[in-house]
Amino acid sequence: MESWTEIKISVDAKDIDRASDIANVVVPYGIYIEDYTNLEQEVEDIAHIDLIDEDLLAKDRNKAFVHIYLEPDVSPSEAVAFLSERYNAEGIKHSIELLDCLEEDWRNNWKKYFNPIEVGEKLLIRPSWRDDYDAGNRKVLNIDPGLAFGTGGHETTRLCLEMCEKYLKTGDSVLDVGCGSGILGIATLLLGADCAVGVDIDETAVRTAAENAEINGVADRFTAICGSFTDKVEGKYDIVLANIVADAIMFLSKGIKNFMKDDAVYIMSGIIDTRAEEVKASVSQYFDIIEEHLDNGWACFAARRAAVRQDPARAFHARLRTRHVVARGRDRRHHLEQGRGHVRKYDPCL
Repeated sequence: MESWTEIKISVDAKDIDRASDIANVVVPYGIYIEDYTNLEQEVEDIAHIDLIDEDLLAKDRNKAFVHIYLEPDVSPSEAVAFLSERYNAEGIKHSIELLDCLEEDWRNNWKKYFNPIEVGEKLLIRPSWRDDYDAGNRKVLNIDPGLAFGTGGHETTRLCLEMCEKYLKTGDSVLDVGCGSGILGIATLLLGADCAVGVDIDETAVRTAAENAEINGVADRFTAICGSFTDKVEGKYDIVLANIVADAIMFLSKGIKNFMKDDAVYIMSGIIDTRAEEVKASVSQYFDIIEEHLDNGWACFAARRAAVRQDPARAFHARLRTRHVVARGRDRRHHLEQGRGHVRKYDPCL
């Protein structure tokens, strides 16, 4: 088995959000964060103190760590140089350590800190290897992200799922662009969608999404496709999801509208708040934003296809022409019906 490289970055806990955002530029997957600053509060909020490893309580609350896992063909020296340059530019004190790591280690290292998560009002996301949970009346989504993005713990995924819960109707069809682990499409099926298509350019993600659909008993209604959605996907959908990055959303949105039914809802997430207005301006060329949420530095938008906007002067002249034609037709019908002994009144606003 080939050896991956683990980059372990140590920073002050107060800088962990900025440090992790910079790390995500290096690799948008293969990353996990150790931050124990608010551990007690988080334990209280999720009410699963029995699920927290006791060793975590002894962790240093003043330090936090970003772990990045690089594939064998990625240069660690280039990644470290980029990270150091960006951290220095941001004034983030840091230390970087390089470690060899087998792919199997990366697959499993982060699992010990991934607990069941309640999302919205109807879902509980359960790691496939965890049996100690209480779902109550929630739908249980069993997830094993493997090397694909999408565990439900990140704000981008959670915001998207909450939007799905609001706008999804029973029997809807769903398209998930950049499906990653398949979590969004599978969630919509558990919430009442009739069918879902997940498309991703990453073969590992597509394979993982199909496996997760099987785990959740929805494989017969979930289709995983590898490739560009514009080339591989057919049909129109009631809900289109894109939990990707700002640049991709702006680039793909014009094409996405061609896969939406007239009254479909387009849900976009993965947008860092500093670029939210830029994305909104770009997407608004093709869509009307109907709702937006911000949470912990991330934005999520819901939109519908923009109504056809007509120049006011042209619209005015078009109404005049229509009224003239209707008036002529009304006069003609009036004379014809008088000849048959009938006189009708016609709404002058027609």
